Amino acid sequence: MPRERDVPVIYCRREKETGEAITRFSKELRDAAAGIGSHGLPEDEFWDSGLFHGAIEKLRGQQAASMADKRKFMSDILNWLQDRGGISAWKPAGSNDRHDYEVILSEGRICAIETKGCLDGNNTNIYQRPPNADEFVIWSLCQNPGADPRKNAWSGIHTRLSAEIVHKRELVDGLVIWDGLCGTIGRPCPKLKIDPGRITAIGRRKLPPPCIYLFPRSVPDPRNNPAPRVHKLKEVQFLKVLYDAFGCKPDDITEVKIEASMKGTTVARSTMLVRDGETVVESRMTPIRRAKT
Repeated sequence: MPRERDVPVIYCRREKETGEAITRFSKELRDAAAGIGSHGLPEDEFWDSGLFHGAIEKLRGQQAASMADKRKFMSDILNWLQDRGGISAWKPAGSNDRHDYEVILSEGRICAIETKGCLDGNNTNIYQRPPNADEFVIWSLCQNPGADPRKNAWSGIHTRLSAEIVHKRELVDGLVIWDGLCGTIGRPCPKLKIDPGRITAIGRRKLPPPCIYLFPRSVPDPRNNPAPRVHKLKEVQFLKVLYDAFGCKPDDITEVKIEASMKGTTVARSTMLVRDGETVVESRMTPIRRAKT
């Protein structure tokens, strides 16, 4: 990741205290493992059995596969927006679709939403803009308090999404990084430290404003469209609804500028993040490498 300037890729950061608490608890859990449960094995046989490592892997798989918390967060937000007239309706997409939600905006405009995790994995590259979508937004729901939000945001935006947009020639209009951990003790929000009054209460949730990223309005092309203009907020109606509903300010919006060029016979791209008129971080021109099929 390139060196950040005075303003970070995303305000959120991994708290040192949270990381230390996770490390400490994981050690305590391991130390106590042989005495937990009904396995009835002596300590040496317990460790030889592989029971502990098998249980850890099972829990990891269950955690990765579980979407219940993410679905609940999304339904809470979308229902709240609908109740207040910000959106007309919403529904989960069918199991055959590559996106997760369809939101009906004013005048019948459709926003398709694809939810992802922490953005640092290859799953971020897997998406398909549906043909009926007027807008296509990716939404990062990172449920891991030990993850590094700044590393994940840059990995998702530059390493994965900017390369995929240029390579697949498939537009992503915007990105939301916001989930149920935001503003909790596991992930304190710097926005609320500055102004605690920016909380929006939705049921038991007390949420900070979302972090919103606007992408180019057309596909970067090294020959015909190397540096397309980034969307204005009003052009991506769903993101404007979020901005208004949750009391966002101009510095809650980040512009993602993508420029494409040729490096010999290889297509390359650079990514620049701009917030409130200030460049936050800028990559070098990086070749796009994809496996040949």
